[in-house]
Amino acid sequence: MNHTQLLQKYNVPVPRYTSYPTVPVWQDWANDAAWRGVFVQDFAQHNMQEGISLYIHLPFCERLCTYCGCNKKITTNHSVETTYIAALHREWDIWRSLMDGKPVIRELHLGGGTPTFFSPQNLQLLLGYILKDAIVHPQHEFSFEGHPNNTTTEHLQALYNMGFRRVSYGVQDNDPVVQHIINRIQPFANVQRATEEARRIGYHSVNFDLIYGLPRQTTESITRTVSEVVSLRPDRVAFYSYAHVPWTSRGQRLFDETDLPNATQKLALYRTGHQLFVQAGYHDIGMDHFALPADDLYIARQEGWLHRNFMGYTTQATQILVGLGVSAISTTPGAYGQNAKALQDYYDAVNAGITAIGKGYLLSATDQRIGRYIREISCLGHTCFAVEDMDYVQYECLPRLQPLVEDGLVSLTGNTLVVTDAGKNFIRNICSTLDQYLPRAATQPLRFSKAI
Repeated sequence: MNHTQLLQKYNVPVPRYTSYPTVPVWQDWANDAAWRGVFVQDFAQHNMQEGISLYIHLPFCERLCTYCGCNKKITTNHSVETTYIAALHREWDIWRSLMDGKPVIRELHLGGGTPTFFSPQNLQLLLGYILKDAIVHPQHEFSFEGHPNNTTTEHLQALYNMGFRRVSYGVQDNDPVVQHIINRIQPFANVQRATEEARRIGYHSVNFDLIYGLPRQTTESITRTVSEVVSLRPDRVAFYSYAHVPWTSRGQRLFDETDLPNATQKLALYRTGHQLFVQAGYHDIGMDHFALPADDLYIARQEGWLHRNFMGYTTQATQILVGLGVSAISTTPGAYGQNAKALQDYYDAVNAGITAIGKGYLLSATDQRIGRYIREISCLGHTCFAVEDMDYVQYECLPRLQPLVEDGLVSLTGNTLVVTDAGKNFIRNICSTLDQYLPRAATQPLRFSKAI
């Protein structure tokens, strides 16, 4: 079976596996007592040993990008900044009350929304409060998502002064026709300016996010976009598949679905982009990511210390992630928790002095082991099953794995699974064979984006 046939066969709805179990399995929580107990225990065990990661969700945007499935709030009223920052500070105080000692922050990421919606001064106000009573790990990595249209020199300098060295720009697509239909007008000159300014100031890693499968995209337009992008030599590129999920993202209902490329056309877009990145000297990390040979992401993959969490691939293998802000997700080795998705619900919770977590999951020992297998497959390309899980692998997973073995995507020898070179583009499919919660029956439709 050739590569095109494999792409067609395995282009089915599957989770992205930023967690296991995945979010649809999580349960609504009426209070945060269960989460608090697990967090207190896990924090005490892991904070001083390895540090923690911190994700801050800044949901505001001035314009609606119709492709976007993120939790966002559209407004041009910048007075919301101070209200939201005050809530984040209150939430951080709640988390600090659960911590036995100062947190050691090893990784910090500002996501959104549009983090650069906030003024440089307000970003300094937000971060200064959090960092003043924390220990910054000597090997920390601070990063933020920036919009090329509104990321100013002042933004870049202010965040650089606070320890940020990586910026990720949401480029998505450079074609004017595509930009118009997704309501993200962003001249390439703005991308170039933001990139060059970040490097002038001293950022050592500038990353781009691109999306294939957007409405009105063609192989010709994606070729132009990727060619322009690689001319700027971003250190790493996330080449995401457009996830059409109008049942959860109402903005995606604003364009005609007939404008979307069909399955064959979308596969051609992916193959075109993939080929151009490889020809330009980028390495395929897996799960939509490409990196230059000198980038830490590629080095971590080669040396076996790549990690994956809700922020995606990372070189910081922390086991605790604290998520601040509306809809933010927190994780520990024993539990997942997600904050309220509605802004007012989030405000009500932190004003009441409780964590804003409204949904979560307590992991069993089996969940933790399967989650580790999935992370190792995603990050390392191989895993070794524990003896206590071999019955599950043999009788539950093997029937689902066998077709992938026959198609040359994985090899399974004894208790060791290895992803082949041909299988690198099918990591999500491979991981799904281990997922004991994934609906298999036709009566339970999968509401996930497709693999490609």
